This record gives sequence, structure tokens and C-alpha cells, in this order.
Amino acid sequence: MATTYSVDPGDPDATYLSFWRERHLCTLTTPRPDGSPHVVPVGVTYDPEARLARVIANKASTKVANVLAAGPAGARVAVCQVDGRRWATLEGRAYVRTDPGRVAEAERRYAERYERVPSPNPSRVVIEIELERAMGRGRGRRSRG
Repeated sequence: MATTYSVDPGDPDATYLSFWRERHLCTLTTPRPDGSPHVVPVGVTYDPEARLARVIANKASTKVANVLAAGPAGARVAVCQVDGRRWATLEGRAYVRTDPGRVAEAERRYAERYERVPSPNPSRVVIEIELERAMGRGRGRRSRG
């Protein structure tokens, strides 16, 4: 039976990490300025060593506008992926990064996970999510707390 469990986003168990390395479409939930959730499909990469999730995006997108509207403290967001009864969610504070090196790293990780190089986009930015929480349902250890 599948068990819902929490993990340290900087030290996930092998099963949780393996699931995030599989090719899955994900969702990103950002807060609109009125507080309501904006949920869109995205590709996400997970970097537990840096405690980051990354989403490449066009700087004119609504998701980017929502993150920017939150101000310098960042926006509280979540990314999630589902495969049947298995699911995994990462939560944290999101920031829009325009530094070409950070964008290139996000593109590299996207190409690795999704097995295709993203098309060129001079308006591309990366939403970096500084991870605070991780949880999921599937095989893996259960932690208490």
C-alpha cells in the first residue's frame, strides 16, 4: 500500500529522487495578486544538493508575473507531478532569475530530464524555487514530524 510521507528536500530517499528523475509533466502553482491559485503545466527539474527546483519560462508569462508580484521576499509556490497513485510535491519560495548562467543551467537540466533541448528563446528566464518542504505518496520511507 502506498504511504504519504515527508522528506527533507535536501536529502531525499532514493525512491523519491528516482521519481523526480523520471520524465513527467508537472504543475506549478503560483499565487495571483488576489491570492487565488494559478496552476499551469510545466517541466520541472529537482536539484536536492542545491535545495532548488527550476522551471524555465518566458519572462512575459503569467507565472513569472505572479512570482514577481510577490516582491523581494519571493512567492510561496508548489510544483507537483503525478503518475497513477504516485505523486510528489516540492514547496518553497520562488524567485525569477535572469542571469544567463542560471538560465543556461536550468536549460541543461531540463534537456537532461526531458531528453530534449528547449527551443531557443531570448526572453527565457528561470523560476528558481528555494525548497522548504517535500512530500509524496508512493514507495519510500516514512518520516515523522
